[in-house]
Amino acid sequence: MKKFIAAGLILITFSVSLCHAQKADLLTQIEAIAPESKGIVGVSILNIETGDTVNFNAHSRLVMHSVFKFPIAMTVLNLVDRGKYKLDEKMKIRKGDMAAANMYSPLRDKYPSGAEIPLSDVLGYMISQSDNTACDYLLKKIGGPGVVEAYIKSLGVKGIAIKASEADMASAWEVQYTNWGKPADLVQLLNILYHGKALSKTSNDFLLKIMTETTTGPNRIKGLLPKDAVVAHKTGTSGTNDAKLTPATNDIGIITLPNGKHLAVAIMVCNSKADEATRDGVIAKIAKAAWDEYGK
Repeated sequence: MKKFIAAGLILITFSVSLCHAQKADLLTQIEAIAPESKGIVGVSILNIETGDTVNFNAHSRLVMHSVFKFPIAMTVLNLVDRGKYKLDEKMKIRKGDMAAANMYSPLRDKYPSGAEIPLSDVLGYMISQSDNTACDYLLKKIGGPGVVEAYIKSLGVKGIAIKASEADMASAWEVQYTNWGKPADLVQLLNILYHGKALSKTSNDFLLKIMTETTTGPNRIKGLLPKDAVVAHKTGTSGTNDAKLTPATNDIGIITLPNGKHLAVAIMVCNSKADEATRDGVIAKIAKAAWDEYGK
């Protein structure tokens, strides 16, 4: 924890809030589940159709890790909509573009010498499989983290900071803290996506599709939901240091409820001393509590 505080990059504001017709017992459940993480839990839940909102530490700056691939994808697709790229356009990914061996990259593993694949596939690798080669390739191609941050802010979402690539974060422990997001702002961005306020219908539908096809974090938001539950989501996971500190275990997304309504949720576990199963379980339990409350 000492390193976390010294970094001075994450602002934690322990707070809860009630908005609209929020069910108080859901907030009580979240408050009871959060301590299991042995860290900091931030939650924002929005019932998209009714506007009901549950916030628990939702305005804290929490480490995103691969959650930042969601705003990167929105930025790339905005450029597609503006005519700079096409989804079927071939992207030439060279051997030198491949992520380092210690970084997760199914794309590199499949094409170690490089490949030419459609932009749609690169986006699929980045979102559905959380591929680090795809992420840094696209981030570099569009002009770097600043371009993404500026685009997201242009949508009116202020509580997301994107300063570093995946390679940057892998280079030094402290760098990961420069990419932070407030759960409430991430939910705001999900709500913008759901309502199609930023992208064309084609781009919007495509992004929701590849988010629904996400394979990472199966024990998080989806962990305790019915097997056929539809969740369009993006996970984020950091490493764990020698002190057993894990800065980020996250999952954000849009849940389709059995009653046809939708929840935009961001559940983030920051600076946890718990093991992976416990961290995932905290996210799963909170998501299930929201499902039970709003799916009635």
